[in-house]
Order: sequence, then structure tokens, then C-alpha cells
Amino acid sequence: FFFFFFDRMLRAKKINIGIDERSRTETAAGLCCLLAETYTLYLKTQKYHWNVTGPQFQSLHLMFEGQYQELALATDAIAERIRALGVYAPATFGEFTELSTIKEERGVPTSDAMITNLTNGHETLARTARHLFSQAEKADDASTADLATARMNIHEKSAWMLRSLFVDQKINEL
Repeated sequence: FFFFFFDRMLRAKKINIGIDERSRTETAAGLCCLLAETYTLYLKTQKYHWNVTGPQFQSLHLMFEGQYQELALATDAIAERIRALGVYAPATFGEFTELSTIKEERGVPTSDAMITNLTNGHETLARTARHLFSQAEKADDASTADLATARMNIHEKSAWMLRSLFVDQKINEL
């Protein structure tokens, strides 16, 4: 991971936006992870949108569509923040796979497993954004802190909405 990120910093131009280079580097690394996880969850959500079946098809199909569209917009905002910090954003499947803790899966899970997997993905992203917020605050990087706060809010709300689809069940029991 560090070799991957170091290479991106070497090619970046010097900038002076009031955040020291070490803080910019650490914050950009956190943003790169957030971008990779966001993109991976985007792909997973779109896959589920295309392939969901069962009695909740219509509601899940529409919910997943709204979520993957929001995630697609988020990837652009995150990548642009990485660039504003003077770092090249990761942009390949290989880079995203290397940086993301959210993993792809083969096959098509049941609709209940889709809901569980997406819930876990949104919770992972909420934790990643929370860690990034802490980094950004230490760096006095209000722009990244704002982005991280917005992402936390969206992912916490999305996870709650997905968990709410299970009536009287614990999500971890599935």
C-alpha cells in the first residue's frame, strides 16, 4: 500500500494550500481508501440492482438504484478532493481491490444476503469516513473533514434503511 501511495506523491506537483505535506499525504491516503471502498460498494450495489429477485424485487431494485447512483456521484467528489491535495487518485480495478477492505463476491446471493452485504459495506464506509474525519481534523483540513462528515451521514443512514428491511431479525444472524 505505501509503495502504491508513495509513487502517487512523487508525481504530484508541489502545492501550498496551508496543509503541510505530511498531513496532506496522510489525508490523501485515507481518501484513496475511501474512494476504493466507495467504488467497490458502488459496483456491488449495481450488480445487486441488476440481479435481485424475490418478493421484494421492486422495492429492492429501486433502493439499490438510488444507492448506486449516489455512490457514483460520491466517487467523483472523493477523487477530486484527492487531486486538490496534490495526489493522483487511484482509478483501476486493481488499485481499488488493493486499497479496499470491501471485497467482491462471485455469483448472485439471495436478496437477504444482498441486504446484509450492503449493510456491512455501508457500515465499513461509515467507519472509514469516521477515521478519515479524525485525520482531517488533526491536519486542520476542513474540506476533507466536511466530505468525511457527509459520507458518514449517508452511509449510516443507508445502513439503517437496509437493516430496517429485516423485521424482528438481527442482521448478523443471516
